[in-house]
Amino acid sequence: MAAVMVARQGRELQRYSASTGGRVVVGCVPYRVRNDGGGEVEVLVISSQKKGPAGGVLIPKGGWELDESMDEAARREAAEEAGVVGETGPALGRWCYRSRSYDATYEGFVLPLRVTRELDRWPEMAARRREWVSAAEAIARCPHLWMREALQRFADTVAAEATTHLASAL
Repeated sequence: MAAVMVARQGRELQRYSASTGGRVVVGCVPYRVRNDGGGEVEVLVISSQKKGPAGGVLIPKGGWELDESMDEAARREAAEEAGVVGETGPALGRWCYRSRSYDATYEGFVLPLRVTRELDRWPEMAARRREWVSAAEAIARCPHLWMREALQRFADTVAAEATTHLASAL
């Protein structure tokens, strides 16, 4: 019998930004390369827990806690919110954004996460849908500017790596 993962809750271990005073969050862009010969890169997006205009698709993200590395936080959020496990790469960047729920400016970091396994069960499976889409579709459907910028940076990085790989193969 497999153990059931439980999502972390509470703010006791939450990191706060010295520059903004708000929470520090870490997110990831879960991705895979299709094995159908085309080598297309797809990203995994999740539905928002909010309904209506504030909804849309998102990337997994959440608070970076004091007892974990940035990499561990990104992998934890991917498992809790999207039900995927994988390997992270170097951070795509740092963004500051205004919270829609609180009067605070958050500091966010986003890492790419190459998905190695999709889980059948995960903590937020009842609250979120997950969907594999192109990076362009994810950018078009995401309501948050900072996440769209992170997705665009991911897409640009993947395109540059694919071009370099293709050129070296010739």
